[in-house]
Amino acid sequence: MNPRHPDRFSLWLSALLLTVVSAGAMAQSSSEPGQEEPDTLILSDTLNYNDETKESTFTGNVIMTRGLLTLHSDTLVMREDAEGFQHGEATVADPAKRVKIRQENPENFEVIEAEGLRGVYDGKTEAIEMIGQAIVVKYVCGKPFDTIRGERVKYNQATNVYQAFAGPQSSDRGGRVRSLAKPGAQAEAAAAACRAKSNNG
Repeated sequence: MNPRHPDRFSLWLSALLLTVVSAGAMAQSSSEPGQEEPDTLILSDTLNYNDETKESTFTGNVIMTRGLLTLHSDTLVMREDAEGFQHGEATVADPAKRVKIRQENPENFEVIEAEGLRGVYDGKTEAIEMIGQAIVVKYVCGKPFDTIRGERVKYNQATNVYQAFAGPQSSDRGGRVRSLAKPGAQAEAAAAACRAKSNNG
C-alpha cells in the first residue's frame, strides 16, 4: 500500500463493490418506478479490477445472478462508459462450450434461454446480443414456443424486439437465419393453463 495514500485499498474496495452491485452487464431490464434495482452476485475463480478504466474482469466458471437473470461463461468483462451506462462481454474458452443466459418472467410464465460463443450487453440500449452459434428460445409454461437461430441474435429487453443475422457461424446448418414461432394463441393458452394450475395449487 502506498504510504501517501493510506486509504487506497478502501477506495478500491468501495469502487469494486459499487461496480459489482450496480453492474448491468447481461442484466435484466431496468426496474419499474418505485422498485429497487436488484443486487448482482458474481461467482468466479479470479477477479481483476482496474480502477482507472472502471473495468472488472471475472474468469473461471463465471456465474452471474441479477434479479431473475442468470449468466454462465468462462470470462465476463464489465465496464462503465462516460455516461455511466454499464457494458459487458461474456466469452467461453472452449469452442465446444457456450455462453448461456436465462431470463425468467414469472408473471407471464415465460423463460428466455439464449446461448452463443459470445454474449454482449449494451446498458444504454438494454440490448443483449449472442454472437456465434446463436440460439434464443422462449418457453411458456415450460414448453418451447419461439426459437431463433443465426450467427448473431440480438434482442432488446426494454422493447422486446428481436433481430437475427445469417453467417458462416450460424447455429443453423445452412448458415442462414431460422425462426420457428408457434401461434400466439397457443402461448396464451399455455400461460392461462399455468396460471389456473398455480391458482388452484
